[in-house]
Amino acid sequence: VRRGDPRNVNRRFEQLRAVAGLDWLHLHDLRHAFATFLLDQGEELWTVMELLGHSTIRMTADTYGHVLPAQARQAAPAIDRLLGEEGTA
Repeated sequence: VRRGDPRNVNRRFEQLRAVAGLDWLHLHDLRHAFATFLLDQGEELWTVMELLGHSTIRMTADTYGHVLPAQARQAAPAIDRLLGEEGTA
């Protein structure tokens, strides 16, 4: 197994997971959390798509779209302010 080989990452992750007693945690869970946290912090869907190596924006949106409604709710007060309707909803 050569240096930089993905199997080395998996092997090391498995070792650390065992030491930490996190048998329920999988490497892909960290990937999902990474993308979810980025979107939750307002990062663009396109950027997350590129970081994850997805081939299409649709793949990213279909997988992580559950984060986007929260962003829309956070934007609502700004829209209200823009329309001069703060506190009327």
